[in-house]
Amino acid sequence: MDDEDLLEFIDGAVPATTASLREPWRILVVDDDPDVHESTAYGLRGLEIEGRSLQLLHANSAAEALGVLRRERDVAVVLLDVVMETDNAGLVTVVAIRNELGLAHVRIILRTGQPGQAPEIDTIRRYDINDYKTKSELTRTKLYTTLTAAIRSYDQLRRIDASRRGLEKIVAASNQFIAEPGLQSFAEGVITQIAGLVGVEPEGVVCACTPRTEAGSHCVVVAAAGRLAHLMQHRITDIDDPYIVASLTQCLAERRNLLAERSVTLFFAGREGGDFVAFVYASAPLRDVDAHLLEVFCTNIALCAANVELVTRLRNHAFVDRMLGLPNRTAFLQHLDDAVAAGGAAGHAIGLMDVDQFAETNDMFGHGYGDQLLAAIAQRLGAVQDGAGFLARVAGDTFGLFGLESSVNPERLRSVFEQPFEIENVLRPVSVCMGFVRCDDTNGSGLELLKDASIALKRAKELGQGRSAYYSAEVGTVTRERTRMLHGLQRAFDHEHLFVVYQPQVNLADGRPIGVEALLRWRTDDGKFVPPDRFIPVAEQSGLIVTMGAWVLRSALHALAALRSVGPQGGALGIRVAVNVSSVQFAQPQFLELVDEALRDSGVPPECLELEITESVAVMGMERVAALLRQIKARGIAVAIDDFGTGFSSLSYLDRLPADRLKIDRAFVMSLDSGRLGARIAEMIVPLGHQLGMQVLAEGVETEAQADILRALGCDEAQGYLYAKPMVIGDLGPWLAQRLGAPP
Repeated sequence: MDDEDLLEFIDGAVPATTASLREPWRILVVDDDPDVHESTAYGLRGLEIEGRSLQLLHANSAAEALGVLRRERDVAVVLLDVVMETDNAGLVTVVAIRNELGLAHVRIILRTGQPGQAPEIDTIRRYDINDYKTKSELTRTKLYTTLTAAIRSYDQLRRIDASRRGLEKIVAASNQFIAEPGLQSFAEGVITQIAGLVGVEPEGVVCACTPRTEAGSHCVVVAAAGRLAHLMQHRITDIDDPYIVASLTQCLAERRNLLAERSVTLFFAGREGGDFVAFVYASAPLRDVDAHLLEVFCTNIALCAANVELVTRLRNHAFVDRMLGLPNRTAFLQHLDDAVAAGGAAGHAIGLMDVDQFAETNDMFGHGYGDQLLAAIAQRLGAVQDGAGFLARVAGDTFGLFGLESSVNPERLRSVFEQPFEIENVLRPVSVCMGFVRCDDTNGSGLELLKDASIALKRAKELGQGRSAYYSAEVGTVTRERTRMLHGLQRAFDHEHLFVVYQPQVNLADGRPIGVEALLRWRTDDGKFVPPDRFIPVAEQSGLIVTMGAWVLRSALHALAALRSVGPQGGALGIRVAVNVSSVQFAQPQFLELVDEALRDSGVPPECLELEITESVAVMGMERVAALLRQIKARGIAVAIDDFGTGFSSLSYLDRLPADRLKIDRAFVMSLDSGRLGARIAEMIVPLGHQLGMQVLAEGVETEAQADILRALGCDEAQGYLYAKPMVIGDLGPWLAQRLGAPP
């Protein structure tokens, strides 16, 4: 077959036009006949399709063709011979292109010099091809016509696919609960969509504008693609291409789309004047149908942009602390989870910083002052870290920091607070307690890491102001044990597994009962007792002591009322009941009302009630404590100071507290007959109490020797195992009757 048989050069040949600057269409010629390659190249020389030139690639076999398609991208058309190394090599290649290589867009035109080898109708039905021609009928004009139809089909498929990908990006970005990344991803999708509609590579910029500003003055590039990628975060006025600047500025000023020969510039009206504008290069003037599609596109995209803005605002409410502008606890946890999932937590630490006495600061100077203090602390922490860590406000006056251990440690962060803060023109020193956890020392999610850091912070607070502590497995075990105890204590209280016992108090001179102390006990389901010194601190720290204490007070008064109702033979008419009151209870505003109500309900005279407090109530402030004690005594209720000498004792505090009784702690009593340190303290407490006009009661008296020494010292009263162990109310009545000489 000669060249004339393959390509007939007739007068109707399509003339060549001016070469386009756009990328050429790539066409793969697959044939085992070298003359076919040469004739095809000669016949297509100088031709353009859709304003773009043609570039031929060549393969001499089916295997070579598949190799070319694996290496080369954007091949628009394959001119494929049917019969090559085998009779059906071309047909097998069609299947491989579609199924093995997954190339759905490339157009395949089968060419054969032996028409009977593969029947045309059967071949088109069975194989995913786009045309089937004999080589003799592919004249120059017919080849051009066939290629034009195939290339147009290929271009349309690519545009549809590009538009689909752009739409997917926009939908995905609209659902992202992130601020800047969400806007950027959305804007990138806009560029991809415009490029897909116009039929060019995604190469352009999108600028977002601050509401109510002059056109271009506060518009920043939030997305850029292709050769314009370097313009990210530039203002319009800083872009180094005058043509782009002019197009964007005019589009914003006139608030309309600009469809020029070299570019497409689209305007999108935002909410409250927060408009944005997109610029994409175009290599040819738009057709009317494209211009109409872009108008519709702008309307839809403006609605999407409003949704992205709404999601961004919601995200700010959910993830940003509005007062300080810092990430909040939710954002901090998300950041930790992301770091753990990405394997980026190794070598890092978490630090929690809690401002000492912040609540007192708010009470004294007002919340406005406290807000200024927190803002100043946040600013200084941010300046010290300078992007080296993730800073967040995780609670009211607690800041969280995640970063490398070299930056997140007590020494580095303590320096932040060395200098005082200037608030309202006054320098204020600030101290913080800090808890740290090394991410290498613990496993788990961001929430578990934050819990471990919180455990360390709690430990630091227990050590005192300005202290720091690291999380360890031992600390975690102790804290989690306390948490389990708290839950168990709450269940025990709810299910009435707590009960009150009563330990008698006697006159030390003659041993006659003068009162009882109500003591709380906890027996677990398996019959074991939990010591009070283990569960009472947990109840105080959790606040459960308020409810429990009120219940103990009511129970004790009703128990005494039941004993008194028996009459003189019950032996309880002259007995008082002493009830311990935690400093947490004492600080409750309704404490006095609760006591009054319990007395009314039980019918017990106020003179039969004694409230035992410890020196820890002094943290409320001596004026407030003294005033409250005076109100208690005015009702006829007695007041005892318990555990004197074991805490931060202050004689000046003691002198100002209007109390009736001073109790010597059992630790000092046990020293009296053992020769241990502490005996001298007991010797001093007795005359001190008398000097202040108080009765003195010794706790924990277990031996006659101790009782003898206390009597010699002039101690008035005692309680302890020497006289009686704590007992339930059913045993107390007979015991009192026996000791007071009344008939049982």
